[in-house]
Amino acid sequence: MSSKSSHTAISGAGLLIALGIIYGDIGTSPLYVMSSILKSGRVPGLIDEALVLGGISCVIWTLTLQTTVKYVLLTLNADNNGEGGIFSLYALVRRRGAWLSAVAIIGGAALLADGVITPPISVSSAVEGLRAVYPSIPTVPIVIGIIAALFLVQSFGTQIVGKAFGPIMFLWFTMLGVLGAIWITHNPTILRALNPYYAYQLLVNYPGGFWLLGSVFLCTTGAEALYSDLGHCGKGNIRISWTFVKITLLLNYLGQGAWLLAHKGQQIGEQNPFYALMPSWFLLFGIGLATVAAVIASQALITGSFTLVAEAIRLNMWPKVRLNYPTDVKGQLYVPSMNRLLLVGCIGVVLFFRESSNMEAAYGLAITLTMLMTTVLLTVWLRKIKRVALPLVALFVLVYGFIEGSFMLANLIKFPHGGWVSLAIGTALMSVMYVWLKAFYIKRRLTDFVKMEPYIEPLKQLSNDDSISKYATHLVFLTSAERASEIEQKIIYSIFQKRPKRADIYWFIHVDTTDEPYTMEYKVTELAHDDVFRINFRLGFRVQQRINLFFRKVVEDLVRNKEVDITSRYASLSQRHVVGDFRFVVLEKYLSVENDFPTQEKLVMQAYFYIKQFISGEAQYFGLDTSSVKVEKVPLVIAPVREVALTRVK
Repeated sequence: MSSKSSHTAISGAGLLIALGIIYGDIGTSPLYVMSSILKSGRVPGLIDEALVLGGISCVIWTLTLQTTVKYVLLTLNADNNGEGGIFSLYALVRRRGAWLSAVAIIGGAALLADGVITPPISVSSAVEGLRAVYPSIPTVPIVIGIIAALFLVQSFGTQIVGKAFGPIMFLWFTMLGVLGAIWITHNPTILRALNPYYAYQLLVNYPGGFWLLGSVFLCTTGAEALYSDLGHCGKGNIRISWTFVKITLLLNYLGQGAWLLAHKGQQIGEQNPFYALMPSWFLLFGIGLATVAAVIASQALITGSFTLVAEAIRLNMWPKVRLNYPTDVKGQLYVPSMNRLLLVGCIGVVLFFRESSNMEAAYGLAITLTMLMTTVLLTVWLRKIKRVALPLVALFVLVYGFIEGSFMLANLIKFPHGGWVSLAIGTALMSVMYVWLKAFYIKRRLTDFVKMEPYIEPLKQLSNDDSISKYATHLVFLTSAERASEIEQKIIYSIFQKRPKRADIYWFIHVDTTDEPYTMEYKVTELAHDDVFRINFRLGFRVQQRINLFFRKVVEDLVRNKEVDITSRYASLSQRHVVGDFRFVVLEKYLSVENDFPTQEKLVMQAYFYIKQFISGEAQYFGLDTSSVKVEKVPLVIAPVREVALTRVK
């Protein structure tokens, strides 16, 4: 099967996996959307017919225009070899303008910030349902316990648990649909909410109706996950499964509306319209299933955060932290540092807000930013890559600029009530991404490259110079020089001047990260027969950079083809055909004191080196065996001080 057809292929297993992986966030939104709308009404908590009909109508048309049309029908087409998400979209269009990196950074940081809010609000909303059975139960310790357990199991991989997610979420959505349908039959007048007229009435004529969009928006917060997880499921499976998911969601929202209309004029108090649909004998099972669904929603977001960080690293927007691949499932990875950050962030959010109703104030503001940034990148993709007619692109920009701009404006009233928390988290992440990308360009600009050719003969002479003790049989350097004819000045300095490094064979490895997700190619250039080799790896932005393993594989191929002899050249060992030792040298830059910075670059580089203290080095990121790696510190000289006021005295 071709890769293109596999992206669109539909299968029963694929549909089930899509249910389990993608819809956790959007599928648990009925737990808190209507409750939030009612508490934001003219009289908080009062069941008002105009509010109920208008609120449900807004939810229906938000799910239709935002989730179905924008994401399922349009955005899923913008796949990068089957991969989705804001960074995959950025990889497709980044050559169309340097300013697009700012758009990707804002969108990516906001999506990661959302990852800190989603697990607490989903799990809290589910666990708080226990109060209907046990009114005085303390929910905060239970929520923290569930979240802590969820993060602790990440290092083992989620392969086994993941297989159970699909059937559980199928049961969850079936329950949503059945409960909603039962109440619709009790009170079919709620079907009037399908008419967008009631949404218009709420937004235009209801006092403060426009600001209710902040609560309405909660129904579509998981839409970005449909796109981010495109690579796991394929667009065919997502589109078919979304039809089922959307029908069950609409039935449940309409069912909640039917129950509310049956109690109009009353105060909702502590009741949650979602749990009010359940008969008392079903409550405990319903709460249990809701909690499991909330955990699955959280798991999907955690997995998405790991993928996002891995992509950001490959795009030079995040520190090169360690990435683990705990199972053999394609694309599944574990980022220990991000796992710890998310765990601390989620527990902090639970302790700060304590109740899901308080978290609603922080929720939604960050994800609106992500959706707006996706719209910007998608506009560039439609116009520049797909060459869509300008009037159609303009229509897309007008419609979604208006819709998402309205949601953004309505969500801004959440800022003083907790929205500042998600924006503060997002701003911190954005700062790290900006510093890392800016520092990457500064370092690249300041790296001195020299022609390789003049040093080939000196390398051969050094290799044969018996007066210098041998440093290694095979000496391997990682180089950032993109041209095979060039090398960093620092590497030449390290070999010849810092301490002459005599080796039998010199290897120079360059890793090029491609805009395609799963490229795995290499090219070998023999610069001097049996003495100097350069290997260029072309690896996709979702490929684990296990350079130690890849290098060994390349050397084995070269030996098999009789292109190189890796036998030790020590006389006593070569007779026994002992393979020579391999030693990697990694050059890590540090901030030299001899610098005269422009102010902005000074701040960026100081922040860069400050953050760098807390993360593992490049050797770990590239998967090098630490026992055979020598890390050398080299100064990063931005602009040497030109004039020194020194006077010679006699």
